Amino acid sequence: MAASFGQVLALVLVAALWGGTQPLLKRASSRLQPVHERTWVRQLLQEMKTLFLNSEYLVPFFLNQCGSLLYYLTLASTDLTLAVPISNSLSIVFTLVVGKVLGEDIGGKRTFAGMVLTTAGITLCITSSVNKTQGQPSTL
Repeated sequence: MAASFGQVLALVLVAALWGGTQPLLKRASSRLQPVHERTWVRQLLQEMKTLFLNSEYLVPFFLNQCGSLLYYLTLASTDLTLAVPISNSLSIVFTLVVGKVLGEDIGGKRTFAGMVLTTAGITLCITSSVNKTQGQPSTL
């Protein structure tokens, strides 16, 4: 089963939501104050309260979960052998790009070469799959 253009677009959006929010979640969680409570139940509740009342953490978390929901919905109609490489590989690329924008050290020339090769490989997978579906009705 080949993927339609809409399905591929949905998977790229999943990768952008997953990968784009990872550096934001990392940054927000590094700024949190440690919580210390006497029992593990109170500790858990206090940590949840701290996280969910912090909009710097909550907004990227919500977007990340939207990506997971979209992935789940897209898997119902997309070939698994295409969905997993697109979403997982491109999420790494999006993580590196957003991390670089936020000022993180993402590596040197080898990292950039890896991003280019990953993107080229995924482009070949997408092109091959979309070409198979031309002339067939879209399921997404």
